[in-house]
Amino acid sequence: MGEIVVNVAGVSKVIRKQTLVEDISFQIPKGSVLALCGGNGAGKSTVLRMIAGILQPTSGTVTVNNLRWSKERKLFSQQIGYMPDDYQFNQGLSAEETLMFWAALRKVPKRKTRVEEVLELVGLAEKRKSLVNTFSKGMRQRILYAQALLAKPPLLIMDEPTNGLDPFWMNEFVERLQNIKQEGHTVIFSTHQLEIADKAADHIVFLSNGRNVGEGSTGQIREQFGSLYAAFNHSLGLK
Repeated sequence: MGEIVVNVAGVSKVIRKQTLVEDISFQIPKGSVLALCGGNGAGKSTVLRMIAGILQPTSGTVTVNNLRWSKERKLFSQQIGYMPDDYQFNQGLSAEETLMFWAALRKVPKRKTRVEEVLELVGLAEKRKSLVNTFSKGMRQRILYAQALLAKPPLLIMDEPTNGLDPFWMNEFVERLQNIKQEGHTVIFSTHQLEIADKAADHIVFLSNGRNVGEGSTGQIREQFGSLYAAFNHSLGLK
């Protein structure tokens, strides 16, 4: 295993006496893609938010490039591009204005040029003057993806990024992840769409009821179980 970008060590999260995530551990090497797989309520979003610094673990530690949010917040945040599973966009802003706002927050150099680049990358250059609140679910997903890419972060964190995408953009998403990986960036994303995890990820962690119930490289999983679907069912105790 090469240089470790993300180290999740014994992480648990309890809110109002409810355990959302319990004793999760895994590592992500530089230049690799990890998929968190599980159904609704498995704990995927909670884990991603703790890695992003949005939530703090009740116990355990999360480091990104050996940085901890609690000790070095600014440097920690600069490591990350985060794509949430949904977002309430400003009613009066166009796609271009929305990305310019985020680019200013992230202090992206040559903001206008970079915004044009990411709009082209996600296939929305022709819609740059259109109001984001008029966009379809899939188009909003692509804007959220674009903002996560703006600052060219070492670590890209994405929560259910393919929800609402049509088959063409699902394939484009997989291809773009491969390009990002080849450029040396590291990616973690959550999904309940096992076919996307199979195509895009190097390593998969299965979550159920807030616990890690199985993991391995995609090759190891296929060799042992025949398919990700069989491995997922096995992780849940199903035949």
